Amino acid sequence: MWEEPCISGKNGSGTVFFTGCNLGCVYCQNRRISRDGDAGISISVKRLAEIFLELQQKKANNINLVTPTHYAVQIKEAVHTARDNGLTIPIVYNCSGYELAETIEYLGDDIQIYLTDFKYWDRQKAKEYSFAENYRAEAIKALDAMVKNVGEPEFDENGIMQRGVIVRHLVLPGNAADSMKIIGFLHRRYCDGIYLSIMNQYTPPIDAKLPEILRKSTEKDEYDSVLEYADEIGINNLFYQEGGTVSESFIPDFDGFGVLKTNDTVI
Repeated sequence: MWEEPCISGKNGSGTVFFTGCNLGCVYCQNRRISRDGDAGISISVKRLAEIFLELQQKKANNINLVTPTHYAVQIKEAVHTARDNGLTIPIVYNCSGYELAETIEYLGDDIQIYLTDFKYWDRQKAKEYSFAENYRAEAIKALDAMVKNVGEPEFDENGIMQRGVIVRHLVLPGNAADSMKIIGFLHRRYCDGIYLSIMNQYTPPIDAKLPEILRKSTEKDEYDSVLEYADEIGINNLFYQEGGTVSESFIPDFDGFGVLKTNDTVI
């Protein structure tokens, strides 16, 4: 229920978390499944397709694939299997933005919505915080491919997105200027062809060795200044978060709920 309003709506987003990640962000909220080699439950492609259909039966607005990049081939197969067996809701590709454009092209029409990050403009910050100095260049190429794949944003009668791109940006402590560079670039390049989601839910890590990020972003001086900049340059398609979002409530339990096969499987 904690995604953007046009993704979660009243029914919620049918979220499937994948273990592992192609980045190593030092402040990762999901480190329990992104870093731990023993995390997660191994399933078949057939079971993944079943999970998609079970989430649709529960009236989820969409299938929301979180950190899916390294399973793109298996996901594509599972989507085809689920579509053949009655899946009709959109597929959301929820990723870090650090993608190969070729991967996005490979996914083609199998993905209807991209919920993607754009984390960094500064190459050094990308290197220090996520070990990916080339993040910006790769994220731009991937985002171009995403926009080309899905086109202009489309919504149903209840305001739930059916196609389109939402670019998330998390404001990091001490990085408001970098945030403004990203937002300005996105507005110039895509205008109203995408939605932006500017987030303030940064949770300081307990084990990072970089003292500048061992604090929350200040709402007034950092987050609000970024929102004011977005307003000044005329961004219309914008989601933002209000106070109190820095909370463990944004981090799921990762207890394996819904992964193992039940008596209610569809296929």
